Parts: sequence; C-alpha cells; structure tokens
Amino acid sequence: MSEHSTDPGTNRAPDLGAVENPVAPTTGTIQVERTAAESGRTSRGAGLMSGAVGRNSGLVLALLAICAVGVATAGDRFASIDTMVTILRLASIVGVVSIGMTFVIIGGGIDLSVGAIVALSSVWATTFATQTMAEDTHWIVMVFVALAVGGACGLVNGVLIAYGNVVPFIMTLAMLAAARGLAEIISERRTQIVNVEGFKDFWTADVVGVPLIVVIFALVSVGGWLLLNRTTFGRRTLAVGGSPEAARLAGINVKRHTTMLYVLVGLLCGLAALMFLARTSTGSSTHGTLLELDAIAAVVIGGTLLTGGRGTIVGTVIGVLIFSTLSIVFVLNNQDSSTQAVAKGLIIVVAVLLQQRLARRSTS
Repeated sequence: MSEHSTDPGTNRAPDLGAVENPVAPTTGTIQVERTAAESGRTSRGAGLMSGAVGRNSGLVLALLAICAVGVATAGDRFASIDTMVTILRLASIVGVVSIGMTFVIIGGGIDLSVGAIVALSSVWATTFATQTMAEDTHWIVMVFVALAVGGACGLVNGVLIAYGNVVPFIMTLAMLAAARGLAEIISERRTQIVNVEGFKDFWTADVVGVPLIVVIFALVSVGGWLLLNRTTFGRRTLAVGGSPEAARLAGINVKRHTTMLYVLVGLLCGLAALMFLARTSTGSSTHGTLLELDAIAAVVIGGTLLTGGRGTIVGTVIGVLIFSTLSIVFVLNNQDSSTQAVAKGLIIVVAVLLQQRLARRSTS
C-alpha cells in the first residue's frame, strides 16, 4: 500500500506536508508575482507611450532638432534670451487661435475663417467711432468690440452648421470671404492706427519681463488643457467628435454643443485680434492672412485627428512652437519664404512619421 493512501483505521488523509517539499510552492508563487509585476510595468509603459506622451515624443524630437540646427547655423544669435522671447511672441497669436481650432477639430468640424475673423475684429475695434468711444469712456470698449465681433462670427458659423446643416468646410469658407470683404469695406483697405494710449500701455506691457501676449498664450493654453481634460465640456467635445449619433443617444445636445465650439474659436479669434493690435498698433484687413492654414497644420501635427474624437492641447502648443522656431531659424539664416514653406511641409511629414513609429513600437 502506498504511504499516501488513506488509513482505514482512522479514515484520515495522510499528512502531505510531511512528505512534499514546502519550498516549491513558495518559489513558484514568487516567480509568478515577479512576472506579473514586470508585465504590469510593461503594460503601464506601453499605455503611456501609446497615449499623449507617445504622440508628443515625435514633436519634441522635431522641435529639439530644429533648435539644434538653429544653434549650429546661427550660434549665439539663436541661443539667446531675446531670440526665445521672439519665438514665443511669434507663436502667441497663432497659438491662441490654434487652441480654439483644436476644440473645433476634435468636435468633428473645421474652421477656415479664423484669419478673416481676426482681421474683421481688429478693424472693427480700431474704427474711429470705436476709438472715440474708448477715449471718452475706457479702452476696455475696444476689447469688448473685438471679442463681440469674433464671438458673433463664431455664432453665425455654429448656428448655420449645427442647425442649418451646412457643411463646416463650405460655411467657414463663406465666412472667410464675407468677413475679409467686410473688413476691407469698413477700413476702406487702409491701415487703422491705434490712438488710445491706455490700450497701448496695457497691451504692450511686460509681466516680469515677459510680454503680455506671451502670458496670454500661456494662460489660454492652460485653460484649454483644463477645459478639454477636466470638464464635462471637454468630455462632450470628444464624444461629439467621436460619434455624434452615440453622443446624441447619450443625452448630449449635439447641435448646441457644436454651436458652442464655434463661438469658442470665434472668441479666441477676437482675443488674437487684440494681440495683433498690441504687436503692430494697427487694425488691418490683411491681419491673419493664411492664419487658418498655420493653425490647422499645428493642430494636425500635434496629434489631433481631422476626423475628430481625439486631440491634445499639449501637442498643439508644441506644433505651434515648431513652426515659430523654424521661422526664426530661417530668418537668422537669410532664407526666403519659399524655402521656409518647403521646410514646413517636410516638418509635418517627419513629425507624423515619428508619431506613427513610436505608436507602433509602443503597441508591439
């Protein structure tokens, strides 16, 4: 009889612990736990790289590469505090508009009229009547006019797109033509000078040595990130862009939310117009020319899908910095705008390829 068989006299099972090796199960458990921990760390790392960090890594590498080229070709002229401030000033206006464009594209739309809205807002805020009223009361009148004009244009876009079922591309293209034409009519194609001293003193001031428009860009970026990632508005934007029908069935008023997205980008265009006034002290129908293309390019290479449903504010900010840094590098090296345009196209392709490669590596 085997020593492991049941004792017929006592009908008890034998003591297996006295025979089997008690160390084996413990060693096996430790190995399983170590494997699980390593697998968990790998999964967390893969998830991190496939998320925002992975998508932005290619952009950071592209930005660092451009900075390296700037240092190598322009030396101390590029690697200076003044140049860094110039880059940020150049990025500020495009950056503010790009934040609004990010929300619109994530929500499944697009806005080709942002440059024209900026021009119209700048012209309307610097008309003789507006500036006279500002001098008689307070320069804040000019701020209100610029924001009101931008918000009104965004409202028209949003209502006709959401409730009139006009395709966003067509509606915003029509607004582009109309707003630019109205700006030319109001200004009579003349540059309007800002004469309100209080306005100029405030908007051209520095905050701890940093230009106010750069501070505004930083605040809008932080606010945009919080709005997209920490509020119901941001979650609804992602839902509407991902699947409008599913968002509607979930109880989201898709039409109203779409309208709000276009009003948001319109208000930011009004803010960008004020930043134009601060930088140039003029209102002009030529302000914001091709601004929509720069904004869309920054948003797309920043990782936001043109089909909607996914996007990142951080990526958009890095995309804007890439283009502004590239512009400064070309200026310092006396390169023409045509060469700069070709380089912009190459930067877009390289950044997208790097993002795709990092995403494939993280998933594998």
